[in-house]
Amino acid sequence: MGIYLNPGNEGFLEAVSSKIYVDKTGLIKYTNELMNTEQKYICVSRPRRFGKSMALKMLAAYYSRGCDSAALFAKRKIERNKSFEKHLNKYNVIFLNMQQFLIGALRQSVTEYLEQEVLEELHEEYGEVCSRTGISLADALRRIYAKTRQQFIILIDEWDCVMRERQESETLQRQYLDFLRNLLKDQPFVALVYVTGILPVKKYGQHSALNMFWEYSMVDQSFFEEYTGFTEREVKALCKRYGMDFAEAGSWYDGYQFTRFRHIYNPKSVVEAMLRHRFSNYWTSTETYDALKLYMDMDFDGLRSDIIKMLGGGRVRVNTRSFQNDMRNFKIKDDVLTLLIHLGYLGYDFDAEEAFIPNKEISREFESAMSVGGWSEVMRILKASEELLEATLAGDAERVAAGLDLAHMEAASILTYNDENSIACAIGLAYYSARKEYKMIRELPVGRGFADIVFLPLPCTAKPAIVVELKYDRTAKAALQQIKDRQYTQALEHYAGEILLVGINYDKTKFDKPHSCAIEKFIK
Repeated sequence: MGIYLNPGNEGFLEAVSSKIYVDKTGLIKYTNELMNTEQKYICVSRPRRFGKSMALKMLAAYYSRGCDSAALFAKRKIERNKSFEKHLNKYNVIFLNMQQFLIGALRQSVTEYLEQEVLEELHEEYGEVCSRTGISLADALRRIYAKTRQQFIILIDEWDCVMRERQESETLQRQYLDFLRNLLKDQPFVALVYVTGILPVKKYGQHSALNMFWEYSMVDQSFFEEYTGFTEREVKALCKRYGMDFAEAGSWYDGYQFTRFRHIYNPKSVVEAMLRHRFSNYWTSTETYDALKLYMDMDFDGLRSDIIKMLGGGRVRVNTRSFQNDMRNFKIKDDVLTLLIHLGYLGYDFDAEEAFIPNKEISREFESAMSVGGWSEVMRILKASEELLEATLAGDAERVAAGLDLAHMEAASILTYNDENSIACAIGLAYYSARKEYKMIRELPVGRGFADIVFLPLPCTAKPAIVVELKYDRTAKAALQQIKDRQYTQALEHYAGEILLVGINYDKTKFDKPHSCAIEKFIK
C-alpha cells in the first residue's frame, strides 16, 4: 500500500471509529453499477465539509487491492448488496488530493509534481514496466494494464482547486485540464473515475476537455441525493441518541432540497451540534463571511432585491444553465445565485427552478455579511424586527402597522410591492427575529387553501403560534376573516398552545400609513 497507489483503508477506519458515523456505504452500490460503463466518469460536487473526502476514503477502502476491508464493511448497508464481494479489494486505486499537489508544487507545475510523485510509487510496485525515463503517467498506466490486465480506479479529491485558487492563470488551468483529459478519457485501464469538488466540470471557458463526465451537483444530485448530506431519518436518530430536539435541528440545518429527498441536512453542523449538545453556527464558522459578502455585493441588476426576498423567506427563479462553473466569469445575477447554490449558501428546488435560503444557520451568515456595510437599510429592518414581534404577541395592532410602515420605507428602494407574494417577502423580513424562536412557513396548506405565513413556535419557547394572512388593497379585517372562513387553524389542531390570528393589509393609495393590522386570539 502506498500514499497514492492503493492507499488502503486507514482513512475510512478513522471515519467509522469516530463518535458519530452515519452509514453512507450504500453509495458503493451505484459506483459498482457504473463500473466499466459509459457513465463511469463521475463528478460529484458539493459545498465544503459535506463529506466529499470521507466518501473518497470509503471508496478507496472498498476497492483498493492489497488490503482486506471485509471486516470494516461488515454489517454496513453495502454488505447486503449482491455486488459487494464481486468488487471488494479487487482494483488498483490511485487516490489524488489536488490541494496537496497545488501546495507542494513549489518550482514545478502542478501536473509535473503530480506525475513525479505517482510515477515513483508505480515504479516501486511495477519496476521494469514503467522504468523508461520521461514516461508520462498515462503511458505508465497503459503499460501496466497491457502487462497485467489490471484496471485502475481513479479517485480525485478537490479536483477543482486549481480553478478556484488560480483563477487568474488560464495557462495553468488549460494545462491541468489537458493533463486530466489525457490521463482519463478513453483509456482502457480506467474502470471508474470519481472526482469531487465544489464546482461541476463542464464549462471552464471554451475548453471542454472533460466533457465525458456525468455531473451530480447541488443543482441536481440525481441518485446521489441520499449521500449529499444527512437525511431526515438519520438526523432524527441522532437527535434521539443525543437527546436533542429534532424540530430545532431542522430549523438550524435542514433545507437542502432535492427531487426524492426533500430534507437534506448539513452534516458538519449536525455532528457538531450533537457532540457539543448545543445548536449554533458550525459550518459557517469554518470560513469568514467575507467570502459570501464578495458575491452579495456584486453589481448585477436585481441581485440585491432577490437576496432580500430570500432573507424574508421567499424564493426566486434562477436560470442555472448560464453559469460557467467558475468563480470569475459572471455575466448576470443568475450566475452569482447559481454559484451560491454550489457553495451551499442557497438551497435549490430543481422542479420549480427556485433558490432560497435553506435554514437559520445560513440566514445568520447573510446577516453577518450585511452588517459590515452596504446593506444599512436592511439591517435597520432586522434590528426593528424584535419590537415588531413583541407588539404582535401583545396584540397591539396599531403598533404592528406602524412597524410595518417603517420597514416598508426602509426597503422601498430595493423591494417593490406589487402583489401579495412581494408583501409576504417584506413581512417575512420585518419579522426576521421571530426565527430565533419560531419556524416560519410560507404558503402552508391548511383548511381550504394556503395560509400566507405561519410561525410555529420551537419547543420549550412557550410562545403562541401565529397565523398571518395578507391582503393587497383590501382590509385587515378581510384578511382576518379569511383565516376563519377557510379554517386555516386546522393545520394546527394538534398544537396545544395559544394561536394568534393576524390579518395585514397594504393599501397603495395611503402613502403615509399604507399598512393596517387586525389581531385576534383563536378560541378553540
